[in-house]
Amino acid sequence: MWESSNAEQDNEGHIMASETSIGEGNCLGWAARDPSGFLSPYKFDRRNIGSDDISVRITHCGVCYADVSWPRNANGNAKYPMVPGHEIAGIVQEVGANVKRFKVGDHVGIGTYINSCQNCDSCNIFLEVQCVKGANLTYNSIDVDGTVTQGGFSRFIVVHQRYTFKIPDNYPLELAAPLLCAGITVYSPMKRHNMNQPGKSLGVIGLGGLGHMAVKFGKAFGLKVTVFSTSMSKKEEALGLFGADEFVLSSDEQQMK
Repeated sequence: MWESSNAEQDNEGHIMASETSIGEGNCLGWAARDPSGFLSPYKFDRRNIGSDDISVRITHCGVCYADVSWPRNANGNAKYPMVPGHEIAGIVQEVGANVKRFKVGDHVGIGTYINSCQNCDSCNIFLEVQCVKGANLTYNSIDVDGTVTQGGFSRFIVVHQRYTFKIPDNYPLELAAPLLCAGITVYSPMKRHNMNQPGKSLGVIGLGGLGHMAVKFGKAFGLKVTVFSTSMSKKEEALGLFGADEFVLSSDEQQMK
């Protein structure tokens, strides 16, 4: 376990772990070593880039609830050391020989999975997350070379080009990162159920990580958005910051009528 007593500081006061305290490898990340979920510096080897792969220098990674619960072994299947993070945004630094969709310098995003069988019915209609053989998750899964996948709380990642998404150069990477999990979790069902047609009404229960995304997508689609919350403290945020049309305190029977 890395501890601050084993570290020194750089010229800006940032803690620097000694090389011997964090292991060896070509990539530096932050890993949990046990169910405490405590993250500390950890060096490990990313796999070699294949002909259909790209290597991405990670600039930003969002924090999902899974990044808190999984390192604490909430699912009962944690593989330690575990580097969490699956809302990844960064810049392409290397491409494989067969890669045509991306070039060095492109801004890209990577979400909750980095590979799948690519041949089943689900994969063939681009629902790889439902792959019959199981999608290869961004972390705590098994990669194509047999190693355990490690996530975005690290300096770079190697991933098949099919599971990488172009981000416009003029869109801030720090804003793009949360769209790779929380964003798509909301956006996908809204599109599937035609909740992208102006004039429709959308009810959003709770204004948490997914809820605020739903409000923002709803307004962008031209919907009338009502937020339902048990907390009156969320009213100003819902109406003022995110632009919801109405706010309902769900614990108030009169408002719920």
